[in-house]
Amino acid sequence: ELRHRASAWQRNLGYPLAMLGLLALTGISVLIVCFHVLELLLDDAAMPRGIQDASLGQVSFSIFGSFGAALQVVLIFYLMVSSVVGFYSSPLFIHLLPERQDTPLTKIIGNCVSLLVLSSALPVFSRTLGITRFDLLGDFGRFNWLGNFYIVFLYNMGFAGLTTLCLVKRVSWAVQAELIHAFGEDR
Repeated sequence: ELRHRASAWQRNLGYPLAMLGLLALTGISVLIVCFHVLELLLDDAAMPRGIQDASLGQVSFSIFGSFGAALQVVLIFYLMVSSVVGFYSSPLFIHLLPERQDTPLTKIIGNCVSLLVLSSALPVFSRTLGITRFDLLGDFGRFNWLGNFYIVFLYNMGFAGLTTLCLVKRVSWAVQAELIHAFGEDR
């Protein structure tokens, strides 16, 4: 219903730009993870362990300087939003989604706990994928399993593979459906 009431500008410019933005952010995050996988294979220093001697403000946490730091912030925000959307879209947790004016207290508490767990896992998630090297205040790089090459490597490969598979599936099926519709083969 909202799509039918959307203006021509929203339908013809807003939605395609939003879709291109999401595709670009997904593609950039997959590329960063693939580069991190190559770093893992070539150099032991790419492991997401804590930084002991570098203090904040003296060493840049990005190769590309300020632009790279801004890109890391945008990608972490994108990963946060996509994690929440994916969590509430999963069949196991779809019933936890709050309802307007009709959410019981137990469901509110469940949502708070779920969002707390997701937000607590985000720094470790972004460090393990190689999107950022920043430790925040919790020094999340000191977990023992972050020093295990096989766990970090498989985690990165799983993220890159599954994200690419999902991206190809969504884009190719949408393009295929539009081509079928454009050529009139859907009748």
